[in-house]
Amino acid sequence: MASPQTQSNRLEVDSLRSLIPSWQLSLRAANKAPRTLETYTLAAGQLAAFLDERGMPSAVHAIRREHVEAFIESVLANRSPATARQRHGSLLQLFNWLEEEGEIKASPMAKMKPPKVPEQPVPVLNQDQLRDLLATVKGQTFSEKRDNALLRAFLDTGGRLAEITNLTVDDVDLDLKVLIVLGKGGRHRSVPFGNKTAQALDRYLRLRRRHRLADRRELWLGKQGPLTRSGIFQLVRRRGLQAGIEGLHPHQLRHTFAHAWLAAGGQEGDLQRIAGWSSRQMLSRYGASAASERAIEAHGQFGVVDRL
Repeated sequence: MASPQTQSNRLEVDSLRSLIPSWQLSLRAANKAPRTLETYTLAAGQLAAFLDERGMPSAVHAIRREHVEAFIESVLANRSPATARQRHGSLLQLFNWLEEEGEIKASPMAKMKPPKVPEQPVPVLNQDQLRDLLATVKGQTFSEKRDNALLRAFLDTGGRLAEITNLTVDDVDLDLKVLIVLGKGGRHRSVPFGNKTAQALDRYLRLRRRHRLADRRELWLGKQGPLTRSGIFQLVRRRGLQAGIEGLHPHQLRHTFAHAWLAAGGQEGDLQRIAGWSSRQMLSRYGASAASERAIEAHGQFGVVDRL
């Protein structure tokens, strides 16, 4: 019969918290994106803390479906349904890994459905708002030229926040008018931009050569160093407030790009390629808030009765 000390040591070895570093190692070996690694690890750490606080089993072989469900319920009580769904997806990957590694016989989440997330279309910017937004960056200062190029890069390519943030000087090709972005899954892709964006990028790059940090490879520079994801997020929000747009965020610019593409009659397959979506399912989620507007415009063009 095992002694209490032996049982205690085994619980520690088999605890969820003790296995998280091994899972992180596996994720890195699979070349998961840093953001994905961060999201997965956060969910695992939060579950471990929740189990400890509630006096629930912390040994992975003793964690049951009801324990995970209780954690998801606590997330729903304090955060958005989208966050709860994200935690569910992260933990699903965790328990699948534990099963594959032989740490548990079966995943407690095998038949557990993710939380439903109510459809909340992201509002897109109209033409007046776009003009007002770009009017905030028409000056000749370094920050105005940088922000003009940055906002146009978002609006003209539909790039994600991380993709635009992580651009380097070498990722900009003004001759071909493309940006080389690093998307989800560590996949590079070329995204095109138009003449006005090319002009804005050229003006910024010429002024950037005089910056004290001009030798840095990162494209977007601030006074203290390269702009971070958080810095660019706040920059977009600040320019939005100057234009009278409350709560503007980079993802809203991505939705605006998708809506403008579809409204202009662009092909869905081309949009999927440019936006970096692996599934056509994502097409219906972007620009959804303006789908009725596009349908009304299409009726004016394709309506049957007016042509009789």
